[in-house]
Amino acid sequence: MATTSEAAETGSAGMDHERVIEAAMHLAAVHGWEQLALRDVARAAGASLAELHRAHPSKQHILRAYTRGLDQAILDAQEPEDLGEPARDRMFEVLMQRFERMQPNREAIRAVLHSYQRDPLLAVGGLCQLRRSMATMLEAADLSSAGMRGRIRRDGLCGLYLAVLRTWLSDDTTDMSRTMATLDTYLRRVEQPVAVMEGLRARGAERERTL
Repeated sequence: MATTSEAAETGSAGMDHERVIEAAMHLAAVHGWEQLALRDVARAAGASLAELHRAHPSKQHILRAYTRGLDQAILDAQEPEDLGEPARDRMFEVLMQRFERMQPNREAIRAVLHSYQRDPLLAVGGLCQLRRSMATMLEAADLSSAGMRGRIRRDGLCGLYLAVLRTWLSDDTTDMSRTMATLDTYLRRVEQPVAVMEGLRARGAERERTL
């Protein structure tokens, strides 16, 4: 959710930002994202339109605040002892935590994705935010998102996440077992090629040291 510093920057430190985000997600789930207007969110959140506009000039801004809050919650949930687990297990836990936190807003997220299909410009903005979020998920799993290799990891994770997201949207199991199975399958598919490539790099570096 919006941080105190973010609120101060917008001049709306007294606004209940979590209430604004919750109102927007609820209205999106009920009425759809395309039909949602900023004034509707202001009424539902008990704020004036002027105050809301100062903090969140558009509903896309509210959506970004929701996503940033989600990213931060995942980072806050990580424990130092988890870092000793294999990389695939760390990534699995991080992404499942994300899907679990998204679960109460699944219908709203479905509405947002539907609007992206109809508006390519919105989809571009959503992709930019997704890349930032997946870079954060890599860091939460103690995997670097820096440099060329980091960007390759991030973009690969974006594709994997979107594939699993399709399963999550239709997952009617109480424990999200379908989502877990799909995520595990995709992570295993990418694990072996990555391990092979890492092995090749390591052997190449070793040969260079012996020359």
